[in-house]
Amino acid sequence: MLKIADLAPDFCLPNQDDVEICLHDLKGKWVVLYFYPKDNTPGCTTEACDFTERMPEFEEQDAVILGVSPDTTQKHRNFIEKKGLKITLLSDTEKEVLKKYGAWGLKKMYGKEFEGVIRSTFLIDPEGKIAYIWPKVKVKGHAEEVKEKLKELRKGKL
Repeated sequence: MLKIADLAPDFCLPNQDDVEICLHDLKGKWVVLYFYPKDNTPGCTTEACDFTERMPEFEEQDAVILGVSPDTTQKHRNFIEKKGLKITLLSDTEKEVLKKYGAWGLKKMYGKEFEGVIRSTFLIDPEGKIAYIWPKVKVKGHAEEVKEKLKELRKGKL
């Protein structure tokens, strides 16, 4: 299990435009890395729209928002187009990054157990260390909560 102050596991994944995005290339910036189950589903749409709506505020804080799901880059393109999203979505079809971050595991719904994405968010500082973790995200108000935590942590680093 990853902890605050751990070095964030590096990765390279394709974004919605099939351009490879690597965590190590983002050193010097804050990174909001959020894992979500599936494009175009109610909770995931709300979360993506909330992050998109607050994107200018995150950019003011020198932060990049990256959403990661097992969906394909094509599905990401459709999702972005359909919902007018401005954030970057990464495709982890092999679930390697999801597993590295503990965002893939056993879930329960309606009494049945299955493997799936555990909705979680990691705030990574400019040195590439995990600054904060939300292990089981509730979508409502989450983007705002992440933004406030980012502001608070940045004050401590200035």
